[in-house]
Amino acid sequence: MSVTVLSIILLVLLFAFLGAGLWVAFALLGVGIAAMALFSDAPLGLVMATTLWGHGNNWALAALPLFIWMGEILFRSRLSDDMFAGLSPWMNRLPGQLLHVNVFACGIFAAVSGSSAATAATIGKLSIPELTQRGYPEKMVIGTLAGSATLGLLIPPSIILIVYGVATEQSIARLFVAGVLPGVLLVGLFLGYVILWALLNRKRLPDESLAVSFTERLRRSRRLIPVMLLILGVIGSIYAGLASPTDAAAVGVVLALILSWSTGTLTKQSFVDGLMGATVTSCMIAFILAGASFLTVAMGFTGIPRILAEWIGSLGLSTFTLLAALTVFFVIMGCFLDGISVVVLTASVIMPMVLEAGIDPMWFGIFLVIVVEMSQITPPVGFNLFVLQSLTGRDILFVAKAALPFFLLMVAALVIISVFPSIVTFLPGQM
Repeated sequence: MSVTVLSIILLVLLFAFLGAGLWVAFALLGVGIAAMALFSDAPLGLVMATTLWGHGNNWALAALPLFIWMGEILFRSRLSDDMFAGLSPWMNRLPGQLLHVNVFACGIFAAVSGSSAATAATIGKLSIPELTQRGYPEKMVIGTLAGSATLGLLIPPSIILIVYGVATEQSIARLFVAGVLPGVLLVGLFLGYVILWALLNRKRLPDESLAVSFTERLRRSRRLIPVMLLILGVIGSIYAGLASPTDAAAVGVVLALILSWSTGTLTKQSFVDGLMGATVTSCMIAFILAGASFLTVAMGFTGIPRILAEWIGSLGLSTFTLLAALTVFFVIMGCFLDGISVVVLTASVIMPMVLEAGIDPMWFGIFLVIVVEMSQITPPVGFNLFVLQSLTGRDILFVAKAALPFFLLMVAALVIISVFPSIVTFLPGQM
């Protein structure tokens, strides 16, 4: 049987499983079992048992539930209130005024949560009613939130970077550091767009030019100190080589608990809710990774990734052409699956192509995360769109149109890091 027919059979089987409502992890296991049972003589039970245990018994995965728990704790704290109060006095003189608070607040929360949906929900609960009441255009309020919340996938600690690192055997610490400058690049692009839009639409913005003394600004900014110390404790310890991602995650949980306790939001109920939320999410991701690891091994036995990589290499595609094709592919996948599923589903097939083309797998991880960010604001399965729809009551198409300029800015970011790959590789090279 040709590799083309084999690939089509397995792809149809995968979408049949997913279309039937089967959990992603079960779908991955099912396709892997079918691939090995039908197209390989390897001992199925032994391979599955050793693969699931070997990939589950991975110390790098310990960082995953800890970072998720840290985000759950902060999600239930007063962090969004503190960030809005601390940032707003500095923004009212900039073109775009308090719209910039959305961008900065999402960037800061992304640096301590690692989750795009949690960032959108936490910041949106406060900023949407506040900015709407002040008279800011609803479409810009929603758009800045939809775009900026995706930073939770890129700015470390990123849950999806941990998943990518485990799935492709890359250093999670180096991936975290590699995401810093691209994250700053995206923040800069978002801020630049807001400023440009504000300069072209001055009459659509309320007057927020009330004078606030420098002393008053500093006084209000004191509420940002705890979260900045938390970011420094987590990311700084990794970059300085003082802690592994798992160690830093443990420190982050302790600091998040202290921060929540100091603001009076840590109760028995919030503690249990945060712990259970982290447990459910972590188990889901770990289960998906287990299924993906078995599918990766099964695909290796069938020889599909190797043959596809050789075929791609024989086409003589330039690096930019291959990246453009992969971008379209991942965006289409992201229209139907969440980001983590996209990464684990495609890693076994895509990575041989990437390596064959001579692309740095660490750089490609950041590239892939930005593409997955784009899928978070792409209908019909853009998670950020669903979150903002629930917060605003607007239909999904209205939210998607509001997010469109930020989707295009992410495309621009992909082009920039493709032309200047050192934006991604510079900081990891200093470690």
